Amino acid sequence: MTKLAKLSFAKLEAPKKGLAVILAGEGLGLGPVAGEAVSGLDGGLARAAAIAGFTGKKKTTLDLVAPAGVGLDRLIVFGIGKAEDLTQDDWRALGGAVFAELKKAKAEAATVLLDAPEGAGVASEAAAELAMGAKLRAYAFDAYKSKKKDEDNAKDLKLALAVADPKAARKAWSAAEAIADGVILARDLVNEPANVLGPVEFAAKAKELEKLGVEIEILTEKEMKKLKMAALLGVAQGSVRPPRLAVMRWNGSKKGVAPVALVGKGVVFDTGGISIKPAGGMEEMKGDMGGAAAVVGAMHAIAGRKAKANVVGVIGLVENMPDGNAQRPGDIVKAMSGTTIEILNTDAEGRLVLADALWYTQETYKPAIMIDLATLTGAVIVALGNLNAGLYANDDELAEKLLAAGKASGEPLWRLPLSKEYDKLIETPNADIKNTGGRSAGSITAAQFLQRFSNDIPWAHLDIAGTAFGAPKDDICQSWASGYGVRLLNQLVADNYEK
Repeated sequence: MTKLAKLSFAKLEAPKKGLAVILAGEGLGLGPVAGEAVSGLDGGLARAAAIAGFTGKKKTTLDLVAPAGVGLDRLIVFGIGKAEDLTQDDWRALGGAVFAELKKAKAEAATVLLDAPEGAGVASEAAAELAMGAKLRAYAFDAYKSKKKDEDNAKDLKLALAVADPKAARKAWSAAEAIADGVILARDLVNEPANVLGPVEFAAKAKELEKLGVEIEILTEKEMKKLKMAALLGVAQGSVRPPRLAVMRWNGSKKGVAPVALVGKGVVFDTGGISIKPAGGMEEMKGDMGGAAAVVGAMHAIAGRKAKANVVGVIGLVENMPDGNAQRPGDIVKAMSGTTIEILNTDAEGRLVLADALWYTQETYKPAIMIDLATLTGAVIVALGNLNAGLYANDDELAEKLLAAGKASGEPLWRLPLSKEYDKLIETPNADIKNTGGRSAGSITAAQFLQRFSNDIPWAHLDIAGTAFGAPKDDICQSWASGYGVRLLNQLVADNYEK
């Protein structure tokens, strides 16, 4: 398994030996340094490209092993189309594609020449995004794989990015690397098996953020009982593993500035409880804490790059099991807010966890905005598939900021409706509300349920059931767990809430 052993930034100059990666625009446009690197080719690059049918079109490659006329052992040319049209997302994807090609080549060391075909050089921020893409593509969850002799002869890769301003690129990479590490942390948490990562262990992972300057508080079952969090505790009561509520505070702005609040659903394993799920695919329910993982990863990214913002992350951590002590369909519980909830389906448990976590967050921290993330419903996958997460919001300005952040970060959202007419689907004669509105508009009624616990603070709910795990693999993610939400939340904070 090839890993990214080292990533560095160097002066932009043509290498004389080893493996080089160059960028070619449409029509084989090269930057001056790349042109120098291939100047000794017999017949030039055009001859080799013509034979291979390579024109510099975006996402195409030309691989020349030991090209005659140059000192390089190998030359890989990446088509990028029009360099001026490349977005942040494109540079990140290019980095992933470069790593994949070098892995296929079993390269031990390589230099990427980052000069654009127009000769203007590549911006430091673009270089950092390319580096992030390479690091994210290199991720593999192999902690439990037994290593066998001669199973894989691939060597770890040392990757150098040759840029016009190495100092500026290193500075940009410092922030980008913190974001990449946050994504990787979230992926690791979602990929971990549930027998290893329970609520207590998850809370301990959140506590490790103290090394970045994040203030951590862990609430135990006893403390949550005092707070009357019966909705969250009702989900946990069927498990022998005690619940936790982990609070992470990053104080990067002035004292007194209301924080951005991020709230995550952390059901470390979801059997469905008494309303037990079918066996097929139940193993994927170790990922039902993808919302909490995204919040922890985002807090890592925000603290790691020393964001000038006040941010609080709150995650409710439970396991939903069908024990003799588990809550039953027909039970009625009272949430921390005082709202009574009739439990019709114990598999609609995430909203119960979030109900108390949201109420605690808004009451304790009085945030400027509050966003929750949860792998909440299968209904959102039916509606949107695996490419967009569902967005619900009680505030249009916040919704627009999230949509823009999703587009910029490459983690897109699609807004779905909220309206009081949907409330009828969660009404019940036996309590204030019930925990499911049935199959129709399932993702919407879940959001309607959660909205009641926002207490009119600008709030958004992100249903990430289709994007947190099991989404199609792409240039920067070959993992079952994607780490979705980390880049999105970091982008939102960076674009709107740093002072």
